[in-house]
Amino acid sequence: MQPTTLFYILIAIICFSFIIDKILNILNSKHFDDKIPDEIADVYNKEEYKKSQEYKKAVSKFSNITSTFSIILTLTFFFVDGFKYVDNFARSFTENPILIALIFFGVIMLCSDILTTPFSYYSTFVIEEKFGFNKSSKKIFWLDKLKGGLMSVVLGGGILSLIILFYEYSGENFWIYAWALVAVFSLFMNMFYAKLIVPLFNKQKPLEEGELKTAIQEYAEKVGFTINNIHIIDGSKRSTKANAYFSGFGSQKRITLFDTLINDLNTDEIVAVLAHEVGHYKRKHIIFNLVSSILLTGLTLFILSLFINSSILSEALGVSTSSFHIGLIAFGILYSPISEITGLGMNYMSRKFEYEADDYAKETFAAKPLITSLKKLSKNSLSNLTPHKTYVFMHYSHPTLLQRILNLERV
Repeated sequence: MQPTTLFYILIAIICFSFIIDKILNILNSKHFDDKIPDEIADVYNKEEYKKSQEYKKAVSKFSNITSTFSIILTLTFFFVDGFKYVDNFARSFTENPILIALIFFGVIMLCSDILTTPFSYYSTFVIEEKFGFNKSSKKIFWLDKLKGGLMSVVLGGGILSLIILFYEYSGENFWIYAWALVAVFSLFMNMFYAKLIVPLFNKQKPLEEGELKTAIQEYAEKVGFTINNIHIIDGSKRSTKANAYFSGFGSQKRITLFDTLINDLNTDEIVAVLAHEVGHYKRKHIIFNLVSSILLTGLTLFILSLFINSSILSEALGVSTSSFHIGLIAFGILYSPISEITGLGMNYMSRKFEYEADDYAKETFAAKPLITSLKKLSKNSLSNLTPHKTYVFMHYSHPTLLQRILNLERV
């Protein structure tokens, strides 16, 4: 295959992905004004439903603008040999392959961040602000950008450096060492994310003694679930949207509740949400997702090792000197259709697991408070209650509100 042929294959993949995404968005947007099914008609009153429709349309329109800007920028960069210029710039400082890669990706990420930050700013302080979600200050916004950037440099740069080091010293067998590295990192982050990363962005505090903690402890004792770490996170300093999540294993397992969740729901509803999270743990969903992710990463790295030595990957992007970092970009695009397929499979399993966690909550606590909590959370986030089925299949990691309620009401 000639480099020019591969170049146009890469362009075709990028364009095809964009077109499919646009088609799905159009299909979904045609259902924004649909009548809400009777089973969930009580989520919104007339004014609230009108507001949710306006929010959906505003987000969809903005998404179309940002994605169009992104693909125009990407295609322009491809056709003007942008990768070659950035690669030459990086090589003007050093001959070390690791430093070249770090400078290369650093320049691309910095330029990308500069170009996309105005969109992020607009989304936060115009759209989210208009519909009453944003609670973030401009100081918090810029500090989050700075902290996120530093984390990308330290963690992303560190992992990339080690992978290239493995490649330089072990050749095509680098994928084995890279896989082990990613697996250990994934396990470490799953265990200690709440302790090490979350405090950089949010304040956490143990749940205080009182009715809620007592109810949670009684439920945990009932189902044989030992939990000593129940924390409240100050999600309200950025958004009114609520959330809860489970992390860690063994002595490190932790339930984290957003303060917005506690403000929006009553005690039984919060326990029901907690029961759902416990269901994920009891049904081994967290382990399945972690193992699946590690296995998929291993498969991806193995396939990468079969192609990374081919100079055609670099040449297709206009770079005459074959290198790991240029080949990685070309491979990433070529692999994206496979990634989309595995993503569909993971989304399917995720939706299945949500049903199972809901069932666990229904069996060990009660269905009604979980139903009312789901309705309240959907209302408070102005959720789309009438999404297109194809859009749900392609993008949703959770069943729709209607699907979950019908499942919970099933005897």
